[in-house]
Amino acid sequence: MNTEPLFELRLSVPVVQAPGGPAGYERRLGLIDGGRFEGENLSGIVLPGGNDLQTIRSDGAVLIDARVVLQTNDGAAIAMIYTGIRHGPSDVMARIAAGEDVDPASYYFRVTATFATSDSRYAWLNTIIAVGSGRRLPDGPVYSLHRLA
Repeated sequence: MNTEPLFELRLSVPVVQAPGGPAGYERRLGLIDGGRFEGENLSGIVLPGGNDLQTIRSDGAVLIDARVVLQTNDGAAIAMIYTGIRHGPSDVMARIAAGEDVDPASYYFRVTATFATSDSRYAWLNTIIAVGSGRRLPDGPVYSLHRLA
C-alpha cells in the first residue's frame, strides 16, 4: 500500500468538557475553535465549531471521533471526519492529559480520515481515505495526514 503526503493539520482545542461516564467508557468532548492545514496541494483554515468526542477505555486508551470543516485558501468548504486511537504507558498518558508536550515517540496516536465536499476542484477528496499520525500539544493536536494511494 502506498501513501502520498496530504497535509499537516493543527487544531486549537481550548476547552475540553469531561462529563465522565461508567468505568471503562468515560467521555470527553474537545471543542475545536479553529486551526490550520498546510499541504502541497491543499491548505487553509479550520472553521470554528468542530468537535472531538473521546472515549476513555479502562485500559487507558483514548478513542477519537472528530468532525471539522476545512476552508481552503481558495474558498472551498470540506467536511472532514476522522477517528483514531491514542494510547501509551499510563505515566505518559497522564502527562498528556495534564497538558504537557510529550515526545510523540513515547505513545501511539493514529487516525483515519474521510472527506466530503461539493466543490468540483476538490471532488477527488470524496473518494479517498487518509491515514495519519498525531501528536498532542498543550493547545490541541497536530496530525500528519497521508492519502492512501
